[in-house]
Amino acid sequence: MGDDWMQLWVNAAQMKAADQYTIQKLGVPSLELMEHAAQACVQVLEDEKVDLSHVCVVCGSGNNGGDGFAIARILQNNRYSVETFCVGNPEHYTEETQEQMYRLQECGGKITYGMPQEDSYSVVIDAVFGVGLSRKVEGRYRQVIEQMNRMRGTKFAVDIPSGLSATTGCILGCAFKADYTVTFQLKKIGLEMSQGRTMAGKVIVPDIGISTDSICEDQEIVRTAGKDIYRKMLPDRPEDSNKGTYGRLLVIAGSKGMAGAAYLNAHAAYMTGAGLVRIYTSSDNREILQTLLPEAIITTYEEYNKEELLSLLTWADSVCIGSGLRMSRLSEKILKTVIEYVKVPCLIDADGLNLLAENKNYLNQMAERRFVITPHMKEMSRLTGISVEELKADRIQILKDFSSRYRITCVLKDSRTLIASEEKGIRMNLTGNSAMAKAGSGDVLAGVISGWMVQGKEAEDAAELGTYIHGLSGDLAKFEKGVYSVMARDLIEYISKALMKLEEE
Repeated sequence: MGDDWMQLWVNAAQMKAADQYTIQKLGVPSLELMEHAAQACVQVLEDEKVDLSHVCVVCGSGNNGGDGFAIARILQNNRYSVETFCVGNPEHYTEETQEQMYRLQECGGKITYGMPQEDSYSVVIDAVFGVGLSRKVEGRYRQVIEQMNRMRGTKFAVDIPSGLSATTGCILGCAFKADYTVTFQLKKIGLEMSQGRTMAGKVIVPDIGISTDSICEDQEIVRTAGKDIYRKMLPDRPEDSNKGTYGRLLVIAGSKGMAGAAYLNAHAAYMTGAGLVRIYTSSDNREILQTLLPEAIITTYEEYNKEELLSLLTWADSVCIGSGLRMSRLSEKILKTVIEYVKVPCLIDADGLNLLAENKNYLNQMAERRFVITPHMKEMSRLTGISVEELKADRIQILKDFSSRYRITCVLKDSRTLIASEEKGIRMNLTGNSAMAKAGSGDVLAGVISGWMVQGKEAEDAAELGTYIHGLSGDLAKFEKGVYSVMARDLIEYISKALMKLEEE
């Protein structure tokens, strides 16, 4: 598959719909899909050179268990030593699972009802719960999963680690911790969100013949762009141009003692190609900002000056406000004026978001006016009045509803950042890493996105491209500096390398 494509991320309901469409509309037997799934798992086990000298397969009563019984049969037929255990409720066996149990026993396989007494195998295969699990794992099943986690050997999950939500990535009570997860046809979004990345290990996505035609046009599906799409988003840089060609960005940031936030905003915007950046900041920051970033125009204030602010808004082609602004009456007046009078694309970050949370009526003034907001989970919680835990459990729907209600582009920052807009639905960014969890990283992101906006990119495209480049800069910085030592200023340094990498590939 080339770079010019969109990766789809599905939740449990969307995957079930694709599965049912394949079986009911296209006439592909469920058992045939199950056989394909089992063959794919065995192929991955062999390709990854997993030690198959002493295999333990633990199966539930649903179709995930059916996959497990089929895997056990194939491995046994390939002359591997396999022990198969059934921990499911006999009253809940599906027809397909019963058939796979029969096939295993027909070829001489033995099924033990209950958990193994041994605690050491070369590989432990988890086929207890599939992607349809939505309830909390308790009682005997919790004991089963906890015992599997304690067992020695490579851990291998079929479709999804049991106990992990395919839709949210949250652990439902407890979950199997896999070294490998083979998930079928499409990657489940829960494997990338919240605890999913930690629990899933290496994820492989084989094609087993499930048709995705019925869901490809579903606007509810989360998507990720390929590199070719990001490359095509880059604005042109014609030879016959000047600084005015690439836009005038107004950065309103940095209260007293917070010059760093303004510097990171402005420098990042310049590094993405912005033509001219003016920083509007507390007068205390003038000297340090002129020293740190002589390329920027520095305009300062000591008190609220509406006429001056309106003049600056008229000058600007785009605005970035909020980083290091602090929670003060002065900052609130500045933000209120910007929201009321700005006629160009505007990004609100950090303390700007905290001020919005305290003045939610401002949100109603932002509809259809090319606003981008960049909250992390706690800031989003303040904006919505929804707890962080509730956000994690239903972030996609909450984000979609919020973005649609206020008709703004929202970049929800987390270990996997989501970008939501009415025009493009929800996108997930796959660049970035834990080295970027440092003070100032968000200020750099705000500057990068604003840098694209001021060059004429639509708000949703600027947000998506900016998040990608910001994360890629972090990935390159981590590669050279290690996971502990990356600073926000390093992210700015590596923007140029990220852009060169995107252009060249």
